[in-house]
Amino acid sequence: MALIEKTVRIAHISDLHLSGGAARLQEARFRRLLDAIQSGGYGHIVFTGDIVDTAAPKDWLAFRRILEQHGLYSWEGVTVIPGNHDLINLEEEMRFYNVLNPDNAGRKRRFRKKLQHFCEVFSETITGDRSTAGFPFVKVMQFGEVSLSLVMVNSVFNWLPFDNPLGARGYVDPSELSALLDPSVAEALEGTAVIGVCHHAPRIYDSGMFIDQAFDWGMELINRHEMMDTFRRIGASMLLHGHFHRFQAYDDDGIKVVNGGSFSYNPRRFGEIILHPDLHLSHRFITI
Repeated sequence: MALIEKTVRIAHISDLHLSGGAARLQEARFRRLLDAIQSGGYGHIVFTGDIVDTAAPKDWLAFRRILEQHGLYSWEGVTVIPGNHDLINLEEEMRFYNVLNPDNAGRKRRFRKKLQHFCEVFSETITGDRSTAGFPFVKVMQFGEVSLSLVMVNSVFNWLPFDNPLGARGYVDPSELSALLDPSVAEALEGTAVIGVCHHAPRIYDSGMFIDQAFDWGMELINRHEMMDTFRRIGASMLLHGHFHRFQAYDDDGIKVVNGGSFSYNPRRFGEIILHPDLHLSHRFITI
């Protein structure tokens, strides 16, 4: 992947939901999409969560093998973050012995362990080697004379019977946001175009209907305002996310927010981010 006409192009894919009865068909479609992206000369691919549909590590590994077979599995090639479907087995959490268990501390410990396992499986794409990886993390990539920084936070919130009954609400741990405000981060990001990356959407689609309000509550990013404020403070001009299966882009007080839609809904569509020589970022959706 190389610098093309003095601009850099980054691909954005979200919500693959690989696995299940259609696994072979999904894999074939995913391989076709990767072939198109590779032939298009894109400099990097960002996956914004819900890679699989089952929270099963064997499915994480199947996804990783596809990237490896395409020569993409590397720090330079891809960035992968988890979505709620990657970390939360809703069927297991909803079993009566879990629902009635009052030990929320235990739930949080199990969730942190699952997140750590995810980071271990994809550590080469986070740290560039097999060293310890976790959130938040920052990638500063050089493309010729221009630099692009990706700033990743984990927005998946552990399952709770009352506060997160569908496992789909999001929350960014305040410690992650505080870490990003450390002066060393600002120093690393200086002179680069900065893109924030998370799974959950900062915009909530409120309506007057109770059923829609309940859906919004069940999908919301709880501390979205704090997250967006942090991204503004570190100079991000764009945010990539998934979760809501809609291909769309919108402005949030100076940050261009891009919803990557869903590969599972449209396997021929992905987002294209263009980094211009003056560090300006632009976006459009591509259909192959």
